[in-house]
Amino acid sequence: MSTLFYSHPACRQHDMGPGHPECPQRLDAISDHLLAIGLDIALDYREAGAATLEQIERAHSTHYATEMQDLLEQVRASGTTRALDPDTLACPGTLAAALHAAGAAIAATDEVVAGRARNAFCAVRPPGHHATRDEAMGFCFFNNVAIAARHALDVHGLARVAIVDFDVHHGNGTEDIIAGDERVLMCSYFQHPLYPYSGAVPRGTNMVNVPIPAYTRGPAIREAIEAMWLPALEAFKPQMIFVSAGFDAHREDDMGQLGMVEADYEWITRRLVEVARRHGGGRIVSCLEGGYHLNALARSVAAHLRVLADMA
Repeated sequence: MSTLFYSHPACRQHDMGPGHPECPQRLDAISDHLLAIGLDIALDYREAGAATLEQIERAHSTHYATEMQDLLEQVRASGTTRALDPDTLACPGTLAAALHAAGAAIAATDEVVAGRARNAFCAVRPPGHHATRDEAMGFCFFNNVAIAARHALDVHGLARVAIVDFDVHHGNGTEDIIAGDERVLMCSYFQHPLYPYSGAVPRGTNMVNVPIPAYTRGPAIREAIEAMWLPALEAFKPQMIFVSAGFDAHREDDMGQLGMVEADYEWITRRLVEVARRHGGGRIVSCLEGGYHLNALARSVAAHLRVLADMA
């Protein structure tokens, strides 16, 4: 079976302005690098459909989902840009991008659960893991991974899924949505203290949060994963793993001060694949989160995909 690669042209139309690190060129850098190294031939490319409000409401409140869609419709109609917070701006292309980003995660889940693919990567933007049940923040509007995880549970009837978040920033939105949902185990590492200045104290017993001091390098992070994530995942036995794949902990990325390199992302992905094969038939859906140094991002995604596609 193949590794699916989901994206959509609309994801490049979300543009928060010159100089903003969460830029359309992130997806171009990934696509260009995969083509340059020949990894594209190992992937099954798919174009994502748009998520529906009903699907979004599995992770977000009905009020938030409706109000956000209305606001983004107004921005689209006005042709102007509107700031939701100092870092998060909506432009005329944001609504379509956000709906297709969530839609990619849902479509990937459908295909992987059905056994038509072993795993999938969603090269989408805007990212999602800072979007809480009721609030957009940190470049995020809808929480793509949380929506997909709830889709697997509520639509496909899975009993246990894991969410693994390896972004340099704490996935506070995902934690807000799934805290206390014992059907979900969330494992994450993140630099602390760093935006959004949360996560040191987990909000639920279904969380394995690993705060990492600035300037920590890959080997120490691997040790923490071995000690904290892997035993929890083995005990939980997830039937499917969802990944919030942030690559901004790379040592070349100035959004944080951690020292990860491509080999570390390859190692993490390999450990997750091993857990998924033991307990979930190999089922993994990974969604792009952070990663803002374009070259480092492209190389790190390629390292992640080589393992998913069983080429490393």
